[in-house]
Amino acid sequence: MLHRLALRVLPSLTLAVTDEQTRKRKRLVMLVPGLVAFAVYRGAKHVLPLSDPAVLLAVSGVISAATAVCAYRIGRAVPMTVVWRQDGARRMAWVAGWIGFLYGVQLSLLVLALLKILAHYDFLRHPEGPAMMAIIIACTSVARDAFEIGHVRRVQGEGKPFVTFPDGSALWELIGRQSRAIGAWALAGALTCILVSMSVAVADVGGTHVVQLVAVTLAAGSVSLWAYLGGEQRVTGWRVALAGRPWAELLRFWWWPGLAFGATYYLVAAGVLIFVLRTDVIVPGWQGAAASAVGGVMAAYGYYLGYRRSEEDRIQRTVPASLLRCPFVMGILSKTNGRDRVAASEETVAAESARPV
Repeated sequence: MLHRLALRVLPSLTLAVTDEQTRKRKRLVMLVPGLVAFAVYRGAKHVLPLSDPAVLLAVSGVISAATAVCAYRIGRAVPMTVVWRQDGARRMAWVAGWIGFLYGVQLSLLVLALLKILAHYDFLRHPEGPAMMAIIIACTSVARDAFEIGHVRRVQGEGKPFVTFPDGSALWELIGRQSRAIGAWALAGALTCILVSMSVAVADVGGTHVVQLVAVTLAAGSVSLWAYLGGEQRVTGWRVALAGRPWAELLRFWWWPGLAFGATYYLVAAGVLIFVLRTDVIVPGWQGAAASAVGGVMAAYGYYLGYRRSEEDRIQRTVPASLLRCPFVMGILSKTNGRDRVAASEETVAAESARPV
């Protein structure tokens, strides 16, 4: 889910995919795959044992893979033959495999775990409702993200550079250059979350899924915030990273993506334990394993996002993240960007006309 974080945390990507025209197209792109997924589910349940978690996840992954390719093509706004020629087999495999299949499977596990832990609606006992929701929600979410990535690629092809493309390549590059720093943050996040998980278990208050979910989410969200600031200070220093930073902005990042994705990753890990491995996440050993994985991932991603945000601010002037959440400001920016493109086109035409033959 790193691509989702990048699309909403890094300002240049956020501005590219949240203008009004793009959002209108995105709503339609999300609606159609949802209806198609519902129709496919209605037909598949008569020929496939969708009450088996492995079969359900495989079907969800295949549908999501096809959806990702189609939505990416729509975001690119060119025929599939052009997409294949310009982007190549490697990127299309990433779109279908990572943004489609694996992301769809993760989202399905998230839905199943969420229904079991918070709504007490167990897929293993009542498979039809959770199975339908797992396929449809995964499909629509994959369509949304694949469309946004395709739109970013289209804008990039039109000549607008992006400091970070949401495909994870910048993360691997950062790991190669700063493996010790990002590894230290990941280790700190893993240890913090496993200590919190084991502490509430020993205190005999972590005997339920909900208590563990809340405890690990709070720990992972807090670690991700500090890791984000740590990634920023690698470029600017801690004093600059914290100077003039309003508490509201820090609280907003702690809540989203910190708490939101901390809970998301914990629910995905719980889904793997409950529905794939057929074990119980309440067992202390499994609790600790899930908590450490969530803490390590959130800390590593937080550090990466902070570092890329500093790089983006250094290379190009950006809008503060706190302003990107205001629809009024977003409307002004989208209109301003449109006027700037028109003005640039007029200047180009005037320059061409004035050029001597």
